[in-house]
Amino acid sequence: MPRTPTLHLLIGLPGSGKTTLARRLEAQHAALRLTPDEWMSPLFGAGEADDRRWVLESELLWGVAARTLQLGLDVILDYGCWAREERDLFRSRAAALGVRFELHVLDVPVDALWRRLEARNRGLPPGTFAVSRAELDEWAGWYEAPGAQELRPTEQPPFLGHVWTADA
Repeated sequence: MPRTPTLHLLIGLPGSGKTTLARRLEAQHAALRLTPDEWMSPLFGAGEADDRRWVLESELLWGVAARTLQLGLDVILDYGCWAREERDLFRSRAAALGVRFELHVLDVPVDALWRRLEARNRGLPPGTFAVSRAELDEWAGWYEAPGAQELRPTEQPPFLGHVWTADA
């Protein structure tokens, strides 16, 4: 009987360690990692292209992810997914494909995020964007942390939830 592939969805604000964890999961599971920031600059130039990010994530990268899952391979979406509505969308997409679904929540205090982002901003790695303190504070206000109900396992589709703390 073939193994059921898993859609891994990473949740957290910039600087929380999503891409670091995504790379670790990629190696552990021999999975396809999709990190939108690594696609933004080659496709749209150096600046953040917010108006195009949703199309990239919801259409282009999701198409690649869905096909990969259909082929039986795991996929890691390094998206952030700050709103429950976004997470529910990917949970329902996983269910429609009949694949497992795992949330990986990176819960890091805003001050710790800012320290990490300040360091990252001083020497931006390729595929990343500078983030200001004002942007981080604004985005932290938009962030909806997953509650107990959202993290509770469900029967259909198979689901696992992980909360990674600032030490992860």
